[in-house]
Amino acid sequence: MKALVLGGGGREHALVRALSLDPGVTDIHCAPGNPGISELAENHVINATDGLAVTELAARIRAELVVVGPEAPLVAGVADALRERGIPVFGPDREPARLEGSKAFAKEVMEAAGVPTAKARVCRSASQVSEALDEFGAPYVVKNDGLAAGKGVVVTDDRALAERHARECGRVVIEEFLDGPEVSLFVLSDGVHALPLLPAQDFKRAHDGDQGPNTGGMGAYAPLPWAPAGLVDEVMESVVRPTLQEMNRRGTRYQGLLYVGLALTSRGPRVVEFNARFGDPETQVVLDRLATPIGAVLQATDTAGLKGIGSLQWKPGAAVTVVVAAENYPGDPARGDTVGGLAEANALEGAYVLHAGTSWSGSRDVVASGGRVLSVVGTGTDLAQARERAYAAVSRIELRGSFHRTDIAERAAAEL
Repeated sequence: MKALVLGGGGREHALVRALSLDPGVTDIHCAPGNPGISELAENHVINATDGLAVTELAARIRAELVVVGPEAPLVAGVADALRERGIPVFGPDREPARLEGSKAFAKEVMEAAGVPTAKARVCRSASQVSEALDEFGAPYVVKNDGLAAGKGVVVTDDRALAERHARECGRVVIEEFLDGPEVSLFVLSDGVHALPLLPAQDFKRAHDGDQGPNTGGMGAYAPLPWAPAGLVDEVMESVVRPTLQEMNRRGTRYQGLLYVGLALTSRGPRVVEFNARFGDPETQVVLDRLATPIGAVLQATDTAGLKGIGSLQWKPGAAVTVVVAAENYPGDPARGDTVGGLAEANALEGAYVLHAGTSWSGSRDVVASGGRVLSVVGTGTDLAQARERAYAAVSRIELRGSFHRTDIAERAAAEL
């Protein structure tokens, strides 16, 4: 199988790595890719949101599977363009991708499907915002209705900050705050059948102890030894299947990956959000644990073939990923600084580095080009060993002004 992966971040590096380990995948391409991905795939410089450019590239390299990594190409209709050309694609079409592209649409679908989620109000004016904030009270949860690269949500006790975020976004969804730990569950769907992956947990706040601003994610781990028994089955029954049925009722078959962000509240699991693609950085740890070759599984979502896949197999042990972020992230991150220590980190037992926000300099040095620069993955027999190996590798990375959280999976590992 020849595969083309769209995107150039840590999630895409994890996908390329997983495909490279699949004996059924013979050739891997990536657009636009990054320096780390270039060690495993041939990179191509194109606009990944341009459906014509993507289909032309896929046709030229004779791709038998196109994996759409980021959300922007999905919302732009790239999957539609590929399917129209008869090219197998992993990812939903434009209309079903609105589950991520519009928080208001997602709430509408959840309400129609009877999916448990937070009470919410869609607000278009300052007066509506004020009424909703009064209704739900603090902590205030204000979400940009559209795509915001994982940083469109503000959760705060500061009323002025909540109102300012709403003004900056325009149309917003304001929700009641959901208590309890959050869990990420990835589910593969061919429109009819659905197959869950391993649950994971990520860390959204920039600093230790869940302090600081929201980010796209500062680290993740899997599996979750504390997760309630039967959680995945419950979510499949109460969330995933009703959502897929509702999408089919609307004539918008959902094929690809449905990311279910959950809060395990005192009233049971509640959906925090849907995404239409693999979440970053949870993808890095979930795919690390996957033992089943991934290529045919992803392709089956486009060919109505998930029923024939059966259950997925998972490696024993655990994985932890720690994000190394650039100075000033998630604000205006520093760019252009040389990244050192990559070979040393990759040489450590049970650890490897995935590139997220890197590029080549003119001298062919690897430099930081984004806010989340690297995802450093550690693996082990349990979370404690995986943490130790991940942080040992992080200590080898050299990047001026960079920072990382030191408490990824700390509590879960301590409770084993």
